[in-house]
Amino acid sequence: MTPENVPMPDLRIVPTSSVRPHEAHDMQRSAPLIERMRGETFMINPPLVAPLDHDNYVVLDGANRVFSFNALGYRHILVQIASYDSGLVELATWQHVVCSWDAQAFMHQLRQVPELTIQNGNSDSQNPIATVYLRQGETRHLSVTPDELGLRNQALRHVVHLYEHSALLQRTNLEDIGSIWRYHPDGIALVRFRPYTPDEILASASGGSPLPAGVSRHIVHGRAVRVNYPLDLLRDENVSLEEKNAQLQSWLVNKVAHRHVRYYAESTYQFDE
Repeated sequence: MTPENVPMPDLRIVPTSSVRPHEAHDMQRSAPLIERMRGETFMINPPLVAPLDHDNYVVLDGANRVFSFNALGYRHILVQIASYDSGLVELATWQHVVCSWDAQAFMHQLRQVPELTIQNGNSDSQNPIATVYLRQGETRHLSVTPDELGLRNQALRHVVHLYEHSALLQRTNLEDIGSIWRYHPDGIALVRFRPYTPDEILASASGGSPLPAGVSRHIVHGRAVRVNYPLDLLRDENVSLEEKNAQLQSWLVNKVAHRHVRYYAESTYQFDE
């Protein structure tokens, strides 16, 4: 599939209880999001989900929004559905830049994580679950034994928890370390994670051992953004799920008819996030 022939996004309203996270939610983001949603009238960006099993879905992006909908008692939620085998979804990982902390304090706390084995960068580490690049040039490989998904996710949750609460966490997709340090002058370490597979994401949603927040990165061709769907249509307790999806379809047809939908094929950087 080329960028020129991406189909319209598959937008549906589904039971909120059917949407399962594969990563831990970030309470630092969820708490203010919940408060903001109390006064909002539109859903701007629907969470992205993929079919999981039966009538359930796994959240690929938007775990904090799903958590907030549950916390506010919404029975139904608007989502965009894109399966891994659709050709529309690419799975990658974010890198974490640890900022505004002390490198020695970071490494000291890292050594306290019980599941981890930490090796120097020149050691023979076959396939670490993550690699830490310190700003002064040193490298550390992080491993777990046995190397299985549940223990890997548990260890990484502990690692990310360290700097989530003691430092400033910045995500980046930049590959060149020199560029990373240039754009993050207060950065003390870069954490790169071993890639995940789609099967591992699905298993993390089903098995009860989620990834830490902000590690998986799903790139979706044809992502629906700035949808601005009325929240009162989602929260209406007197309308069935089937009727709500019929309302959604009519709303989408009207949007297209009035030329309110535009497709951008190019990759972009947004400067007013």
